[in-house]
Amino acid sequence: MTPCTLTALSDLATLNVDTIIDVRAPMEFAEDHLPGAINLPVLSDAERAEVGTIYKQVSPFDARKIGGALVAQNTGHHLQTALADKDGSWQPLVYCWRGGQRSGAFSTILDQVGWRVQLLRGGYRSYRRLVVAALYDTPLPHRLMLIEGGTGTAKTRLLHHLAKAGAQVLDLEGLAQHRGSLFGAVDGGQPHQKMFESRLAQALLPLDPAQVTWVEAESSKIGDITLPPALWAAMRDAARVEIAAPLAARADFLCRAYDDLTTDPAMLENRIDKLRPYHSGETITQWQTQARAGDWASLAEGLIGQHYDPRYAKAASRNPAPRARLTLDRLDDSTLAETAATLHSRFTAGG
Repeated sequence: MTPCTLTALSDLATLNVDTIIDVRAPMEFAEDHLPGAINLPVLSDAERAEVGTIYKQVSPFDARKIGGALVAQNTGHHLQTALADKDGSWQPLVYCWRGGQRSGAFSTILDQVGWRVQLLRGGYRSYRRLVVAALYDTPLPHRLMLIEGGTGTAKTRLLHHLAKAGAQVLDLEGLAQHRGSLFGAVDGGQPHQKMFESRLAQALLPLDPAQVTWVEAESSKIGDITLPPALWAAMRDAARVEIAAPLAARADFLCRAYDDLTTDPAMLENRIDKLRPYHSGETITQWQTQARAGDWASLAEGLIGQHYDPRYAKAASRNPAPRARLTLDRLDDSTLAETAATLHSRFTAGG
């Protein structure tokens, strides 16, 4: 076995391995893992809990004996299934939580088979420390430019058009799997906080700090995800382009962007009900009636004008960062593509 040490997140792109194997339990893997890793657990979630209980309540020796038997059994299963088609030239990188017994035992068996195995020194924790250092411990070096504007001004869509125009972009809502509002949940739910941070760190790696990186303005949370300190500090200090558009155009865009909600009026009514702490019962009833009737345009205009715009104005007044204002009459893809090309040309490095 050959030890492998990560000294920077960029090392992941230069690893001379065919497969990265995470041997931790499925719940650990789901929380976060190295990019591109597959999960071949040597202990299931239930087995890991059982061994841990024996370790604490009986003895470490008994826990290691039972755990060793389970690891050997599960490793044998992986050899006969997931690894059955690997030839002698296959080279894996193996890790567990801290590079200890689980990955050591698994790697020993693979090494005895004859594969050239690399073992990640320090395990997942060594990788996680690099992510924390990048997002918590040091200032972000990137030149951010924020796209801000009221709800329904097509900020995310404009960000996607900027990417198509060749600009550097950071799609936080895409990484967080959430559209950033009470109505923003998407199928599949959000990743764990640590998984989001891994995705964010990987998304930042290829971005040139000397070039402008476009980011949609967000609050410090996207759904249940909290933006890490380094990113949030850079966003607070960043210059901004504010997008404005007529209320009718914004309402029309929302109806198209959130069409998944219009197919489930009951779910939409339930989400509207969560706004009761902020609005009168009469207003909530009116919005829910519009949802039941399928009057999406009126509902969208009411939510924008009475709920979202006042909150946006209050938040914007607290941030004195310089901003350019851009008013769009329409929010169709043609207009957004043209706007993206103009912004990219205007704000490229040195421009």
